[in-house]
Amino acid sequence: MLQSSVAYIGGYQGAPVSHLLNVMVQAKSYMQELGVHVEACANEASAAAMLGASIHYPLRGAVTWKSIVGTNVAADALSNLSSPGVTGGVLIVVGEDYDEGASVIQECTHAYALKSGMTLFDPRPDLNCMVDMVEHAFAI
Repeated sequence: MLQSSVAYIGGYQGAPVSHLLNVMVQAKSYMQELGVHVEACANEASAAAMLGASIHYPLRGAVTWKSIVGTNVAADALSNLSSPGVTGGVLIVVGEDYDEGASVIQECTHAYALKSGMTLFDPRPDLNCMVDMVEHAFAI
């Protein structure tokens, strides 16, 4: 995300991908030195609302939350982003759970992205691949 020049990072910490946000919150003072605003959000809707900064301004932002359950909580804010589009760039890192213990196995984020007209990347769990996908996502 830093290589892609994000201006802000946020998310909901009650997620399988919460470690990403935990690391950013712990490094908040370093992130501020780099000009990156970091915020732990109360829920997925407030995290998605942060992305509204990129609608009119050339700012890149990234947020994270839990799979389809979190995406449903953020639905109103996501509609607000999808309709007008963004001037900057936004990235939503979703903790999709494919395991047999998944909370909502029949409904995954792929379908939500498709119906909302959002590009979705599903990289394999390899650090280099994920770094490349973040850069490709912001390029699109």
